Amino acid sequence: MKSGQEQFPSAARLKSILPLWPLLPAAFYLITFLFVVLSYLLYLSFSTASGAFPTLATAGNVFAMNEFRQAFVSTLLFVIVGTPLELVAGLALAMLIYKPFFLRSIVRTLFIIPLAVPGLVTATLLFIIFDSNGGFMNHILMGKYWFFPHVIRHAVDWRGAQWSALSVAMIGKIWRDVPISMLILLGGINAIDPELFDAAKTMGAGLRQRFRYVILPLIIPAISSVLLLRSIEMWKEFIFPYILAGRYHLLGTLIEFLYMEWGGKYEHEAAFVALVLVGCIVVSVAVFMFLVDIVRRMVSDVR
Repeated sequence: MKSGQEQFPSAARLKSILPLWPLLPAAFYLITFLFVVLSYLLYLSFSTASGAFPTLATAGNVFAMNEFRQAFVSTLLFVIVGTPLELVAGLALAMLIYKPFFLRSIVRTLFIIPLAVPGLVTATLLFIIFDSNGGFMNHILMGKYWFFPHVIRHAVDWRGAQWSALSVAMIGKIWRDVPISMLILLGGINAIDPELFDAAKTMGAGLRQRFRYVILPLIIPAISSVLLLRSIEMWKEFIFPYILAGRYHLLGTLIEFLYMEWGGKYEHEAAFVALVLVGCIVVSVAVFMFLVDIVRRMVSDVR
């Protein structure tokens, strides 16, 4: 004769699931919305304006575009360069405010201010600062202010070349989003047992050694979160390249350009570019998780 608990295993399972029921409406909404958007995106991507479906004609048109190839390479470099820079900047700020010091709360608040500034406002300010005609950066380099020496004779067209324009866009993106990386990494550092630092000091480990052998191995989960989340944001960045890079597109701005600037004649191509962008994010996340798993195993073996 089986016990009552063995006869009704579903009762205990139902009791454990019961607290999650309030989340079902939100989950249903998110899954339904995702299904509808992806379904329509797939339909537009593999159809044409004449109504042909399914077809690869739209994909062929996109891959033949020089704008798409340039936008793909630019976006890839934007992710590869911008994500590590944001990680390093966030880690530097987190280490700076980790230990208590006078006015630390005020300094920490100042570091978070970029999050309070809308991205459009930040991009507009950078547009003015790096303007080729009378921009603040050109005025500084041309020695028009007493506190900085004369460096250049003629104004630099910062947004006139592809890589300089995208570099300015990357500066704005990193400046605005680095507080998020800082907070995630600071949480990881604060979770480390202080006794580990005391033990390392007792064994004669210097600051660099404590950072390398104590902090870095223990904040790998936080580093992984930063790299994962910020790389996704870099892939789909729109505001800063749209305002500051102009005609030098990333994939996010190319979608808007195909759909809006060309009179809506390329909505199918715009949808396919969006599908490529989603695919790039999924692939990069999968590769990233694989690499993180390898790093975690290496650190575990060392420890």
